[in-house]
Amino acid sequence: MQAAAATQPSQSTAPRSAKGSAKSARAVWATLYDRRMPQLKSVASKVFLDGMNAIGLAADDVPTLEGVNEKLVPRTGWRAVEAAGFLPAKDFFESLAQRRFPTVTRVRSEEELDYTPEPDIFHDVFGHVPMHAHPVFADFLQRFGEVAARATTETARQRLTRLFWFTVEFGLIREKGCVKVYGSGLISSHGECAHSLSEDCLRRPFDLEDVMAQSFRHDEMQPVLFVIEDYWQLFDAIERAERMLMCGALDHPLENAVVEKHGRGCCDLV
Repeated sequence: MQAAAATQPSQSTAPRSAKGSAKSARAVWATLYDRRMPQLKSVASKVFLDGMNAIGLAADDVPTLEGVNEKLVPRTGWRAVEAAGFLPAKDFFESLAQRRFPTVTRVRSEEELDYTPEPDIFHDVFGHVPMHAHPVFADFLQRFGEVAARATTETARQRLTRLFWFTVEFGLIREKGCVKVYGSGLISSHGECAHSLSEDCLRRPFDLEDVMAQSFRHDEMQPVLFVIEDYWQLFDAIERAERMLMCGALDHPLENAVVEKHGRGCCDLV
């Protein structure tokens, strides 16, 4: 595990962009928002779109964590808390277990519109937080944090990282016969989203063992993704993963173990 240099989450809700150019930050947010919404209106999960409305995200201003939490906390008890960057794995998991989502309030620069190697508020708030307004997904994410925080071996953490990656970050769901996106990496990236629904991506039915056996790279388009049929499937999966963790099944050697680095929140696990 690579030592993380990130700080702990804090209760501060003032966007760091306010210390720089607020006008530039608003312009970047508006550009990113306007780029994503036309596509997402037709390909995003209804749960994500409902969550957007529930927490009040809009193109005309960069959200504050205080404003987001005012609407989010009464719905599911989840809260976005400010973080300076990547957190150590255990801290991140324990934060999720408390329904606290570490959130970077930095707005990427105009030069980073297409790609930023560091987390920012567009990925964290636009990409993640609307899903936290859905009760079943919210319960799944909390249970994931509880289970993952108890993992003590490299292999168990790697298997759980794969579950996080192929659901929270790059998850797909079938709604009314059509495959939709709900993972934050797909929500926040036009290219990843388009690729996930194209013929170039192998979309497999969600199966916990298959997910935990599937390696990934964070620096390329995902060749394989997994499709759930409803969000209860995620909650059932983490309950089963907990039983596997407790009996030692997650500690078995990985058949195709590779070095994987999670670049969005669940970070530096292996």
